[in-house]
Amino acid sequence: MPESGGTCLPSENTILQDATTRFVGAADNHALDEAKAFFLGKNGQLQTLLRGLPSLPAKERPAVGKQLNALREKIEQLYQEGRDRLRKEKMQRTLSQKIDVTLPGRQIESGGLHPLSLATERAENIFSSIGFGIADGPEIETDYYNFTALNHPPDHPARSMHDTFYTSDGRLLRTHTSPVQIRHMLSHSAPPIRAIAPGRVYRCDHDATHSPMFHQIEGIWIDDTVTFTGLKGVLGAFFRAFFDDDDIALRFRPSYFPFTEPSAECDIRRSDGDWLEVAGCGMIHPNVLVHGGVDNTQYRGFAFGVGVERLAMLLYGVTDIRQFYENDLRFLKQFASE
Repeated sequence: MPESGGTCLPSENTILQDATTRFVGAADNHALDEAKAFFLGKNGQLQTLLRGLPSLPAKERPAVGKQLNALREKIEQLYQEGRDRLRKEKMQRTLSQKIDVTLPGRQIESGGLHPLSLATERAENIFSSIGFGIADGPEIETDYYNFTALNHPPDHPARSMHDTFYTSDGRLLRTHTSPVQIRHMLSHSAPPIRAIAPGRVYRCDHDATHSPMFHQIEGIWIDDTVTFTGLKGVLGAFFRAFFDDDDIALRFRPSYFPFTEPSAECDIRRSDGDWLEVAGCGMIHPNVLVHGGVDNTQYRGFAFGVGVERLAMLLYGVTDIRQFYENDLRFLKQFASE
């Protein structure tokens, strides 16, 4: 602080020299910030001098305060000059890096549809060509639409926590796209009703041939003249078109599904292969028609469901379902030209 009767700060030059040394020698922005805090921070040297102002004679305080403000401005200038110096040094290092202008440029690769999207689109186009519409519905469903309206009894194993993902409010991730069929029936005043419902579904299952999230395409045809023979004809036409193979043979084995009666598993066999299960199907159960608002004394219908992953694996020769979800570009690039 200044001596009595004078306006000179004995420590001013010392502080300024120390600040100059620190800011000029700072190797990075972190060091600059530390130096700024040392001189101008809440507990810095300049703040210490300012706290000594009240102890000076009143007539000396304005001059000393002016000097301290000038010192602050010089230190802030040193700080800014240090930042400018570091920025220029970084730019110089960047510009001095050698660039091989003979290297080929990085091309922007064109994208493509995912193989599951390709398989879904292929199936939609085939069903649309024979008169089926495309219906959609929520993936988070109520127990009523997912189970009760589809004739699942209260003790059906599919309702178990081991098979179904439930939310905290009692709803669930749909286990099939069949709820869309109920919603689609309710949204139409009367048959004929002919639609497919493609989309994501969720079950607690994960291995080489199963995924906890997968895709289904389910379809319904409701009218007063619908028969099981018509169901066989539709599925036969679909599989032969999907695999572009007129020699595909179909086999229907008796099965059980709560929402169809009678029910069947549909298998296909190509000319050089074994029988493969590809779909579940059957005549829509009368109770399901009632839940869908359809008069089951006048109308009947059939329903079917196929797994998109199963179709894509057969179509493209994929042996592990998990490859569809690993985002491996080496795998996905094979389908970019499809």
